[in-house]
Amino acid sequence: MPEIVPHTVQTPIDERPQILIGDEEIFEAHVAGKLSVALKAPLDTQRALSIAYTPGVAQVSRAIAADHTLAARYTWTHRLVAVVSDGSAVLGLGDIGPAAALPVMEGKSALFKAFGGLDSIPIVLDTKDPDEIVETLVRLRPSFGAVSLEDISAPRCFEIERRVIEALDCPVMHDDQHGTAIVVLAALMGASELLDRDMTALRVVISGAGAAGVACANLLLANGVSDITVLDSSGILHPSREDMNSVKTELALRTNPKGRTGGMVEALEGADVFLGVSAGVVPEDLIATMAHDAIVFALSNPDPEIHPHVAAKYAAVVATGRSDFPNQINNVLAFPGVFRGALDAGASRITQKMMVAAAEAIFSVVGDDLAPDRIVPSPLDPRVAATVASAVAAASDIPG
Repeated sequence: MPEIVPHTVQTPIDERPQILIGDEEIFEAHVAGKLSVALKAPLDTQRALSIAYTPGVAQVSRAIAADHTLAARYTWTHRLVAVVSDGSAVLGLGDIGPAAALPVMEGKSALFKAFGGLDSIPIVLDTKDPDEIVETLVRLRPSFGAVSLEDISAPRCFEIERRVIEALDCPVMHDDQHGTAIVVLAALMGASELLDRDMTALRVVISGAGAAGVACANLLLANGVSDITVLDSSGILHPSREDMNSVKTELALRTNPKGRTGGMVEALEGADVFLGVSAGVVPEDLIATMAHDAIVFALSNPDPEIHPHVAAKYAAVVATGRSDFPNQINNVLAFPGVFRGALDAGASRITQKMMVAAAEAIFSVVGDDLAPDRIVPSPLDPRVAATVASAVAAASDIPG
């Protein structure tokens, strides 16, 4: 590896004191990866070795061969999440490939363990072909109990998730889509409650029509928010546009009920909510045209679409995706509990009903602490994952 010249990482957008982390410390923490396999019992005697491996293990293998359902009891697969990526849309880094994506997938596995108590294995695939990705996961199915799809570029991510769900008999979720949407819904519940607003009556503008933007629009629509305007880099999605892919075309038929055309200027004027899930920039003067007591969720990382201090001049509630500002809309509030709840319930699917239950659970943790700078709980709040898991399990279609 080339020599590392230490310097501090400091995003200039934040004017307040923040935690400064040097490159040397970051790289040192990643040496040999962030994960390891731990034994559940020591192998320090001949007897222990004989039970864990040969000859004792043969009895367990014979039992599973006779009754495959016993694998759930006598192996870790039932509780093991496969964290899968092709490295095509990693964080804000773009298409950096599977090898460079692996540290991120390791980090996701670490979050599953720390927040959800679930073991997981990162799997990066050296292909972007949907057929090959689906076939690979079908072949690997005996090795895991759930699939968290990560950092796969749109629009392929929609097809891949749909086909993997259809092919496998276990919980599958593309977190960039649905984890984001769940936490956004929870945050909008909190902001609406705080401002004494009817969430379903809000006029929402979503900047970004990729994985997160489409999923957020779908979940908000399913929860009664009917006036949603979605924009991509070419402007407002509407049925008359001829430059959209099939996903955007279908979404245009279900959004923008007033038939708006144009760009951000036309979309934001009088809007109640701005949700940014793109790498764009929104000028201050456009935020100033929003409705009174507006809500701004500027979620791009590391640089929000508008600085939260600037947005706060006009908006009653401001949230970002960053940990150094209040109201961090972070997927870790959702995915550990969602998968934990689905696996606890023995569910074979993660349904929209379970996602809504997760959002309601996240919102419920805030409780009496609801405030302009606390519309969602901290990602480090130990109550979150357990509350989400319980709600998701209860919302599953599996009795018990």
